[in-house]
Amino acid sequence: MMMSRGTRKPSISSTRRSSTSKQQKVPSLQDFISKRDFTGALALLEFQRRNGGDENESDEVQTLMWIGFCAFHLGKYERAQEVYTDLMSGDYGKCPEEVPLYLACVYYYMQMYPEAQEAANEVAKDSSLKNRVLFHVCHKLGDEHKLMVYHQKLTDTNEDQLSLAAIHYLRGHFQEATDIYKRLLLENREDLALNAYVAMCYYKLDYYDVSLEILLVYLNAYPDSAVAINLKACNHFRLYNGKAAEAELKVLKEHGHVLQANDLIRHNMVVFSGGDQALQVLPSLVDFIPEARLNLVIYYLRNDSVEEADNLLKDLEPSTPQEYILKGVVNACMGQSMGMKENLKKAQQFFQLVGASASECDTIPGRQCMASCFFLLRQFEDVNIYLNSIKQYMYADDDFNWNYGISLAATGSFKKAEEALLLVQNENYKAEYCYISWLARCYIMNSNPRNAWELYLKMDTSNESFNLLQLIANDCYRMGSFLYAAKAFDVLERLDPDPEYWEGKRGAFAGVFQAVVAGKAPKEDLRDVLAMVKHTGNPQVEYITRVIRKWAKEANVKIN
Repeated sequence: MMMSRGTRKPSISSTRRSSTSKQQKVPSLQDFISKRDFTGALALLEFQRRNGGDENESDEVQTLMWIGFCAFHLGKYERAQEVYTDLMSGDYGKCPEEVPLYLACVYYYMQMYPEAQEAANEVAKDSSLKNRVLFHVCHKLGDEHKLMVYHQKLTDTNEDQLSLAAIHYLRGHFQEATDIYKRLLLENREDLALNAYVAMCYYKLDYYDVSLEILLVYLNAYPDSAVAINLKACNHFRLYNGKAAEAELKVLKEHGHVLQANDLIRHNMVVFSGGDQALQVLPSLVDFIPEARLNLVIYYLRNDSVEEADNLLKDLEPSTPQEYILKGVVNACMGQSMGMKENLKKAQQFFQLVGASASECDTIPGRQCMASCFFLLRQFEDVNIYLNSIKQYMYADDDFNWNYGISLAATGSFKKAEEALLLVQNENYKAEYCYISWLARCYIMNSNPRNAWELYLKMDTSNESFNLLQLIANDCYRMGSFLYAAKAFDVLERLDPDPEYWEGKRGAFAGVFQAVVAGKAPKEDLRDVLAMVKHTGNPQVEYITRVIRKWAKEANVKIN
């Protein structure tokens, strides 16, 4: 949908700076244009205009047309708008009939879609460019009826098919876009830009290796292309990590690009760095780069700013799997943090829409969504089925291991649950009571009560540590780990002299004694029991002590 003058091969290469010529001859306008050096061309045109290079009105109109063309291709849309508006004012004689269409293209890139539609409709004569402009504008305005009208007017020309592929891409129909680009590439091998378009589609389809391989063809011809290098960096981010992606962007610096001058690259640098400077960069890009809003939501979620994340998304009507997933996550967080059942229901519905869709059901995000849906419904057997199917791809993912571990524990698979929970590396996650309590339960159920007790000893005194003591006391009692049940009940009784705690402790003492007598527990455990008995003021203590000491004496066991 780019404006064109003369014959030109489509390319997404960034502006190439002409090398310093050793000859004294000044390059002509056509020299600059043929090399796609729009900076040089614009400088030449502005110089000629200031110094009276145009002999008549017709020449000045042509100069302004070229200034608008160069400014547009440099992304200087305000300058292009100024030029085309001046031409349409009549101050330079009769305005070329194609100027309103060019102005419509400028408005489109400035995201002024109603103005673009109005400018295009000022041209009475129908043309393929006018149809393409209105086709794209209707997509942006959400006018589905008119979109189909202009869709039906598209022809089999390369320009129209490129426009159709672009709409498929923008609407998330990446396979349809890929099919068109690949067919055009077979027919136009010399059009290297098509390789970059195909690479973009494969990136969106999660075929990162294939995307890199196809992109290499374009990069070999245009090694300084900002768009291509950025795409390569995005692929490396998906395949490896943020540092690998940042290393690729350094190539742009070597070619003289100012990274902070490109909004898309500024945005991606925030993502690659794990959210560094997110609040400084992303808010200003929310209305221009769709992913900026989503990544800002992710940043807020990671920093426990759930309400800010909700404010960003509450007016967004989701149209892509990523948007549905984030809406689900935000609603789940709101529901869990504030006890709002309506939000939890919405979250379950969003997850189900993605996980059950034909395009996403067999993808990793799709299966995660179904697992999340069943998690909220507390159907943990189904959760395990979905998470187990993607376990090999998520081995180092803390969020996955957290959810999988809890789901396994909820279905009684404590051994596997313990293994999954121990894979969590995030220290903030490991400090949360939810994680500690589930891991403690796994330890106890797997006959490792000592590890559960050590988890308690590492905690500061708080309501959460009190709750963990209750969990350890009751679970250990049920599992027959009576020594640690007695220890937990002993601390609980000292913190809160509730008769139930004494009854639990007394039963645990009896359990320890019985296990020692039966030879199922070391005799040294009786020393711990007697030590705890000393700190108890209940009158039954004397009887318990007497029975233990009598048996120890008869069995010749030293317990002092």
